[in-house]
Amino acid sequence: MRTLRGAITGGIIALACAGSARAQDVQGRAAALAAWDDIHAVVSHPRCTNCHVGPSGLPLWEGLGYGGALGKEVVHGMNVRADDSRIGAESMPCRTCHISAASANSVPHAPPKIADAWRLPPIEMAWKGKTSAEICVQLLDPDRNGAFTPEELSDHVGTSAFVAWGFDPGAGRVAAPGSIPEMQEALAIWVVGGTPCVGDP
Repeated sequence: MRTLRGAITGGIIALACAGSARAQDVQGRAAALAAWDDIHAVVSHPRCTNCHVGPSGLPLWEGLGYGGALGKEVVHGMNVRADDSRIGAESMPCRTCHISAASANSVPHAPPKIADAWRLPPIEMAWKGKTSAEICVQLLDPDRNGAFTPEELSDHVGTSAFVAWGFDPGAGRVAAPGSIPEMQEALAIWVVGGTPCVGDP
C-alpha cells in the first residue's frame, strides 16, 4: 500500500512539475515575443530602414520629416546611390559628405558623421518593406545578419557606431525608439525565450 501510495504521490508531483515547466515555457515565449515587438519597433523604424535597403542601393530620407506625402518614398537627395559597393564607389562615395569622424552632429542639415566609414548595410541585411516575421528569420540567419549568433547581436548593438548614431542622430533628427540598453535588454529576453518569430508554431 505504501509503495502504491508513494507511486501515486510521485506521479502527482511529476505532473505538477511538468505542468509548471510548461507554464514557464509559455510565459517565457510570451515575454520573448513581447521583447521581439520592441526589437521590431527599432529595426522597422525609418531611421534604420532608410539605410537597410535592397539591391536598388538608394538610401532614403523617408518618414523623418524631409517632406513628401505620407507613404511616399523619399529618396536621399543629391541623386546619391550606394550602388553594388554599398559605399558609392561607382558614382560618388558616401565619404564625400559623410566624413568618418566622431561628432556630436549638432549642426542641422549637415551630413552626419560617425567614427566609422559611412555605408549602406549589405543587401542581405535589407529590412525595408519586410514583415516582422521576415526580419525575425533574417536576424537568426548568420548569412543575412552580419555573421552574428543571436547572443552576439547584443554585443553588436553595444559597439556599432552606426547603431549608436541611430539612437542619437543629433541636430534635432528623429531617433530610433528606445535606447541601446533597452535594445540589449529586449534581445536578452528574446534569446532566453528561444528567439521566437511571429507566426512560429
